[in-house]
Amino acid sequence: MTHHSRTGHDGGIAVRNEEDPVDVTMVNAWIRAVAAAVEEHRDQLTQLDAAIGDADHGANMSRGFTAVVATLDDFQPKTVGDVLVKTGSTLMSTVGGASGPLYGAAFRAAGKALTGPTASPDQLVAALHAATAAVTQLGAATPGDKTMLDALAPAVTALEETLFHGADLAAATEAAAKAAQDGAHSTTPLQARKGRASYLGPRSIGHQDPGATSTALIFTALAAVVAAG
Repeated sequence: MTHHSRTGHDGGIAVRNEEDPVDVTMVNAWIRAVAAAVEEHRDQLTQLDAAIGDADHGANMSRGFTAVVATLDDFQPKTVGDVLVKTGSTLMSTVGGASGPLYGAAFRAAGKALTGPTASPDQLVAALHAATAAVTQLGAATPGDKTMLDALAPAVTALEETLFHGADLAAATEAAAKAAQDGAHSTTPLQARKGRASYLGPRSIGHQDPGATSTALIFTALAAVVAAG
C-alpha cells in the first residue's frame, strides 16, 4: 500500500511511497540508457550548441558518458548512490567546458543522498532536489536563465507532485520526462542570462538550450528504464 503525507512545518511536500524501490541494477541501467540517448542525439546537441555555444556539447557529453559506461563495467557498487557518485566523478574528469562540473555535481549530489542498496521514490525525489541545489549553486542560475535548470527543476517538481498524488514510479518518471522535455522547449524564446550563450545577448533568442536538451534526455531515459521494470 502506498502512503503519502504532507509536511506541516515548512509547507513543502513530503512523499511517502515505499513501493517501487529503485535498486542498483535499475540505476545502472538508467545511466547506460542515458549514454545511449546521448550518443543517439549527439549531432542534435552539437547543432544546438553550434547556434549559441562552442558546438562541443554533443561531443563532450558523448565522451563523458562513454567513459562512465566503461567505468561502471569494472565497478562493484554497494549502494544506489555509489553508481551516481561514480558517474558524477567520471563526468567531472572527462567532460570539458561547463558541462562536466555541472552534470558531475548533479550526479554526485544525488548519489551522496542515497546511501542504501535501494532507494524509495521519496528518497529519489530528495536526491534529485540535492542535484538541483548543486547545479543552482555552481551555475548561479535560476529557471528562466536558459540553462539546464529549465529542464531539471520542472522535472523534479513533476516527479514529486505526481508521486504525492498517488501515482506509481513509472507514471511519475513519465511526468518528469515530459516536464523536462517541455522545459527544454521553453528555452527557445528565452534570452540566455548565464553561460557562454549569454554573451550573445538577444541573438540567443530563438535557439533551444543544449544543456536543457541533454537534461531532458536524462529524464526520458529514467522513465524508459522504470517503465521497462
